[in-house]
Amino acid sequence: MAESVLLQSQPRATSGTHEARRMRKQGLIPAVIYGHKEATVSVSVAKDDLYRIVRHGTRVVDLQTDGRTETALIRDVQWDHLGHDIMHVDFARVAKDERIKVEIRVELRGTAPGVTAGGLLDQPIHSLVVECLAVAVPESIRVPIAELQIGQAIHVKDLKLPEGVTTAVDPDAIVVQVQAPKAEAEATPPTAEQAEPEVIGRKEKEEEGAEE
Repeated sequence: MAESVLLQSQPRATSGTHEARRMRKQGLIPAVIYGHKEATVSVSVAKDDLYRIVRHGTRVVDLQTDGRTETALIRDVQWDHLGHDIMHVDFARVAKDERIKVEIRVELRGTAPGVTAGGLLDQPIHSLVVECLAVAVPESIRVPIAELQIGQAIHVKDLKLPEGVTTAVDPDAIVVQVQAPKAEAEATPPTAEQAEPEVIGRKEKEEEGAEE
């Protein structure tokens, strides 16, 4: 489970594209805190601190602003069009004993022997919406595939979710499977007519010769 970590933030009074660009040049990322029927607050967080938290898969932070600490879920991270730089982040207030719904990535572990044998790995589900305590959000849903053979599949009902974590996704939905390789179409044996294509004029000559 991902544990909450302390993240410092600073209030910001101004907004807009120009201000956000200026902040990012200073190593700060614009953000907002909302939820629990409290006012939405605009803040900024240090770029390096935020990147470290995101890279480690942390989802819940103890956000400290002006001496006040709030438990918050990293609800949304907005990246640039290349997916390299964080442009903005949304924090949603949560209570430590609150159950929340959050989308978690599915992480395949191991190598499927069916793939080694020539099968094709197909993963229809790359993330899963789960419900759990706000302070017990898993970093990922790990799915071992080291025993997956050709023609076999792992369904949602087969997943071993961490204690206290549930999902409402269709239990029969396929998470990952190994499909048989597509067989090449067998060549159709030529018929007698196809074996020796008729040449225009041959039949007429053969008939003339028979008459002679």
